[in-house]
Amino acid sequence: MGNKKQSAAEGELLPGTLDMLILRILSQNVMHGYDIAESIKRVSGDALKVEEGALYPALHRLELRGLLASDWGHSTNNRRAKYYRLTPPGRKRLAAETEKWERLSAAISRVMLEPA
Repeated sequence: MGNKKQSAAEGELLPGTLDMLILRILSQNVMHGYDIAESIKRVSGDALKVEEGALYPALHRLELRGLLASDWGHSTNNRRAKYYRLTPPGRKRLAAETEKWERLSAAISRVMLEPA
């Protein structure tokens, strides 16, 4: 039973990291939602999985904040899909979030790796 609980937690994102990950993935290419989720999964070595129920509200929120823009197009399987791209304010936010993440992860690493 303990294994089932542990595997449920695998792939969960830290609170507040999904927006940063979306911005990072879109800094490289224009993508639709499914490809964004698959890219996060692939780049993380299958460690992170983004559920649709979290992804699409995040994309909508980022678009409303002006950090993303979108256009309708067709996917490789010829289905209608909304393609997202980073805006200049989105690039600025990504730079700020990256700097913040680097400081935070370095601080956590120091605490976790230093002898108590």
